[in-house]
Amino acid sequence: MKPTELAPAFFIAVGVILIFCKGVSWLLGKAGQPAVVSEMLAGVLLGPSLLGLLLPGVEHWLFPAPLLPVLYVVGQIGLVLFMFQAGYAFTGHRITGVAGTASTVSVAGVGAPLLLGVALVYVTDGLAPVQKEGTPLPVTAAFVGVALAITAFPMLARIITERGLSGTRYGSLSLASGALDDMAAWIMLAVVLAFASGEPGPAVLTAGGALLFGLVLWFGGRRTGDALMGSERLGERGRLLGTVVLLFLIAWYTDVIGLYAVFGAFAVGVIMPHTERTDRIVETLTPVAATVFLPLFFTYSGLRTEFGLLGDPAVLLFAVACVVVAIAGKFGACWAAARVRGEPNGVALRIGALMNARGLMQLIALNVGLEAGIVGPALFTVLVLVALVTTIMTTPLLSWIERRSPLSASLPEPADRDIHHSPAVP
Repeated sequence: MKPTELAPAFFIAVGVILIFCKGVSWLLGKAGQPAVVSEMLAGVLLGPSLLGLLLPGVEHWLFPAPLLPVLYVVGQIGLVLFMFQAGYAFTGHRITGVAGTASTVSVAGVGAPLLLGVALVYVTDGLAPVQKEGTPLPVTAAFVGVALAITAFPMLARIITERGLSGTRYGSLSLASGALDDMAAWIMLAVVLAFASGEPGPAVLTAGGALLFGLVLWFGGRRTGDALMGSERLGERGRLLGTVVLLFLIAWYTDVIGLYAVFGAFAVGVIMPHTERTDRIVETLTPVAATVFLPLFFTYSGLRTEFGLLGDPAVLLFAVACVVVAIAGKFGACWAAARVRGEPNGVALRIGALMNARGLMQLIALNVGLEAGIVGPALFTVLVLVALVTTIMTTPLLSWIERRSPLSASLPEPADRDIHHSPAVP
């Protein structure tokens, strides 16, 4: 297609995506589901799993093959803005007094699903056709384990904030544990991607580039953020422009070295000082990212999700096993760790329910794996199903626990009562 043909195709596709996502969000919102759940599901429904199955001609007309790279690039803009916001929110929750329990919960919430995921891939080797040809079994196993270990920290923060749980014991513990979980999972994903190349060159580039990136952030990152936000000469628009330029340059660098743009964008959010000026920039970028760009990423992911592949009994059984392992490894392990640390059963159950959500963060990891060539369509579909099930179940499960195990008003609260809240994230 020529550029003059791609432009109108892009406009009609984006219009349909935004309207459809809004409609699904409105419907699921009545069931108490956050917008990110609706958009994840809407993206899948617009792909071959439903629209392509019922009206393949309409799907091909709406999303012709030459348009997909455009959706990918524009969706990456949404991801970069989102991960910047997530990084900013990551450092915005100053939580003290729960470090020991949060660390224990985090280690259990990462270690258990990681080990169970790796074990599941090895046990089912040769039984379910989910390993991509050319990808070593250890790489597939490690990727599945990391994907199952992810917690959707941004969505976790939003649920806790919207439900007024920030001052509760389990809200504080979940925030702290979720933040540690995501940081650990992203580091592990970077390691898996580095080893997946199978050649020393890319691995050395990733390791060396990541080391350099870490040193620059450590010694100059905070100063750069302070200088950008503290400058009186730039003005509000200048600071906004400077933030976006810095964000895109870092995203470019981390993409080039093999860490991918999402890592760089998250890091930029982490180094930004928490000031009113930064808050205004985040609040300016957030609506654009959440309303316009992120739905394009969900749709792009949905176009590569083929639930028809679950028609293979072996793949379906592997998918069911993945869902069970994901829930047992995250919900069960976090609940058990909290109980070991002496938390009441009601608090431990709520922590497990909150930590179990994977959401957008797992979708990002899956797309990174797909682009890196270590994930095939079957495994991609299976893990998308895991992300959908664990995310959709979070809100109703939490409500059910709250009805069945009401907490006493005299339950001890965390030591830190003045938790700083960043703008809510999708």
